[in-house]
Amino acid sequence: MAKVTFTANIQRHVECPEVVAAGATLREVLDRVFEQHLRARSYFLDDQAGLRTHIAVFIDGQLALDRRYLTDPVAPHSNIFVAQALSGG
Repeated sequence: MAKVTFTANIQRHVECPEVVAAGATLREVLDRVFEQHLRARSYFLDDQAGLRTHIAVFIDGQLALDRRYLTDPVAPHSNIFVAQALSGG
């Protein structure tokens, strides 16, 4: 199962502890994570079930490319890192 980690700044907005979840695609893994943390779904996904613009997901250090359908492949022992874009100046 893939390990899914959320940045500390996300924790301020929605509870998302580190979890392990099964799935062959990013969509499958995130769906399993959201089964355990229902409130997080709307924080990370828009009304079309794609990633919100302020969220970046990395699978084994590579930026996930399919933000709409989340079809990026996930290996059984992948590390998924979810970050929130920060801005300011």
